[in-house]
Amino acid sequence: MTVRAVIGRLPSAPGVYRFRDAAGRALYIGRAVDLRRRVASYWADLGDRAHLRGMVARIERVEAVACDSEHEAAWLERNLHEHSLPYWNRTAGGQEVPVYIRLVRRSGSARLGVVHQASTGARHFGPYLGGVKVRLAVSALHRALPLTYAGDALGGFDRDMARVRGVESGGRDTLVATVTAALEREPEAGAALRAELERRRDRASSALAFELAGRVQEEIEALEWVLAEQKVTAAEPVDLDLYGWSDGVLVTFTMRGGRVRSWSQRACPHMIAPSRLALTPVAWQPFVQRNAELAARLRT
Repeated sequence: MTVRAVIGRLPSAPGVYRFRDAAGRALYIGRAVDLRRRVASYWADLGDRAHLRGMVARIERVEAVACDSEHEAAWLERNLHEHSLPYWNRTAGGQEVPVYIRLVRRSGSARLGVVHQASTGARHFGPYLGGVKVRLAVSALHRALPLTYAGDALGGFDRDMARVRGVESGGRDTLVATVTAALEREPEAGAALRAELERRRDRASSALAFELAGRVQEEIEALEWVLAEQKVTAAEPVDLDLYGWSDGVLVTFTMRGGRVRSWSQRACPHMIAPSRLALTPVAWQPFVQRNAELAARLRT
């Protein structure tokens, strides 16, 4: 089977792809919103990527990881590049800045903010990639869950705004719990947030406030980025070896210091696989098994 024939076996899903030459050397690692479409583009008109023609001529194998979200793909590409940058990658992929969402609770108030480093005295969520996107996501949270107006010592203007926004006195704990549930990716909390923002967007559009509707839509998309499944970078400095096996192919992901730093695949007989698979935590098993099956499908 030719390399180009393998492209049709790639999923139309977010992920990371890697090209190897005849000697097995990694040529290039990239990320995609749609793996099949992105990888196929290297055998079409390269446009402003003409410098990659020499690389394309050397590609003998395509490998890929199907991710659960675009955000996860962005983190995985970044982590792999930081660990080992292939020759044809001019710069480390992904220029998004890592940030956290900080929730600070003080006597009588609670506030959300975006910071570059986690610190003591506050609750932090993340890390996330992309300061601009994450600030938009925080704007979305404030729009739907106005913590700013849930304090105990509001001035006259803020009291009026609290009344307009429907924030009741003593409602701060409920708002904090809802924000926390959403940022912990609880499905019901996330769905309720999206529904509220979509309602506000549609109401603005119906009132011909198209600029406001466009802003809310940007916030919805940013919130999706933040709430999407993402496990390849963790807040805790955990070390894990993760294995998946399918049809004679063993796929290994190595997490060090809370980041998936390397990804490899090799032939492995069935009798050896169980001892490796037993090391993989349950929460990771769908991810690694899916990608072991993809690795087996892409063999040429």
